[in-house]
Amino acid sequence: METRQQEFLDSEPLRETDEHTSDLNLSNSIMTEEEREEIQLELAKLEDEISTLKQVLASKEKRHTELKHKLGITPLSELRSNLSRGWTDMQSSTAYKRTSETLSSAGQKTTAAFSTLGSAINRKFGDLLHLTLHEHACHEKLSQLQVFRGES
Repeated sequence: METRQQEFLDSEPLRETDEHTSDLNLSNSIMTEEEREEIQLELAKLEDEISTLKQVLASKEKRHTELKHKLGITPLSELRSNLSRGWTDMQSSTAYKRTSETLSSAGQKTTAAFSTLGSAINRKFGDLLHLTLHEHACHEKLSQLQVFRGES
């Protein structure tokens, strides 16, 4: 990554496009030679300052990386920390709280509905079992009656 940063820092300053430069050339004909030299000196000074600032920034970024390394802060630990902080921030958001409450309420209602359904099914099976036992008892009595009468 430092190679990319160094390539960025070593790149040439942006230059005007041809179209824009031609507009400047028209306005330059109105400038005196002294004004033109003054502007060019200021431009050169600004480019030097920009170059110096880029070098200072690169040096500070390098020191920043060294200090983080000494503290044992790795990119992975930073990512983990950022994700954790993001998760905490999301959980404290109003939208998350509303969604959580809505889902909790829906879950409670669904649980109640399944409980009611389970009770109804259980009751129906109980009724069916009772009916089956009653039919079995009746059939048993009929069989005994037929045996008693000798009809079998």
